[in-house]
Amino acid sequence: MPTILVTGGCGYIGSHTIVDLIENGFDIISIDDNSRSTEYALTGIEKITRKRIKNYKVDLKNFDETRAVFQENLGIVGIIHFAAYKAVGESVEQPLSYYENNMFSLVNLLKCVKEFSVPHFVFSSSCTVYGSPDIIPVTEQSPIKEAESPYGATKQIGERILQDFTKVQSTSAILLRYFNPVGAHPTAHIGELPLGKPQNLVPAITQTAIGKLPKMFVYGTDYDTRDGSCVRDYIHVCDIAHAHTLALQYLIDKKNATKCDVFNLGTGNGVTVLEAIKTFETVSGIKLNYETAKRRPGDVMAIYANNDFAVKALGWEILYDIKEMMRTAWTWEQKLKQEEDLAKQKALLN
Repeated sequence: MPTILVTGGCGYIGSHTIVDLIENGFDIISIDDNSRSTEYALTGIEKITRKRIKNYKVDLKNFDETRAVFQENLGIVGIIHFAAYKAVGESVEQPLSYYENNMFSLVNLLKCVKEFSVPHFVFSSSCTVYGSPDIIPVTEQSPIKEAESPYGATKQIGERILQDFTKVQSTSAILLRYFNPVGAHPTAHIGELPLGKPQNLVPAITQTAIGKLPKMFVYGTDYDTRDGSCVRDYIHVCDIAHAHTLALQYLIDKKNATKCDVFNLGTGNGVTVLEAIKTFETVSGIKLNYETAKRRPGDVMAIYANNDFAVKALGWEILYDIKEMMRTAWTWEQKLKQEEDLAKQKALLN
């Protein structure tokens, strides 16, 4: 079976993608330094697939350690690169950290791709590359405007690096611009597990509902949208994960139209922040404690996808709606709380 390297394999989207890859016949190794994750996800992956994934606890900014993984695993046929810092707000506050981590790790990885002749590369990009779009939904041909955050800028630069790299190398790449991944695996063995205060909407919702957070904030209710809050394209993480498997197979089957194809990954439906909260309240039966606050730097008013190209070319389907996104996220949060309560009980008994 082909060996695929997943960077950021212990992370949210990385772990779900590993499950999908295994279910579709691939052998997987992972690189994750666990600076923004834990190896908890590896246990969840094993429960779902009955396979234990080898993870190399390597910082991709360290070229020698990164290269050593390739030396130990000759014959890697594809890479799916998730490993990056990803919080928009944090990137505004810590721009140098984002540029250093997200750029150096990609460049080091591509040096190894060149040396070890890895033929296929799938890049975790983002709808933030479109900046604040003039027309929505955005297509793959929509203008790349100035990024609203350093995080978005790193994705724009990363795309450019890959476009230039594939022009002069035998490697082919796919850039997957995804929108707002949410939810958890239906088994509740893996899900979103932010370290520290959550930066994304849905974990903030579920942690507030479960009592980990006293309240949450809706940043900006004066946008020119139907209820004043930001509009986003929320998509289930399992739908996102499967698109990565399809993209990789697309490259292996030599169906790519160019050396660096681009796909939007979103549902095509714009949902406001307040609508997302109301959907969660309906699904969970819990009234959420939230307050409104001023706009947050780096946020765009509204963005959602035209996903026609991914649906047609990759054969991609959207299987989960917004209610299922919220339901699986809530089930995951409840499971984490149960495990935490059991651990406390055991500690008291000991």
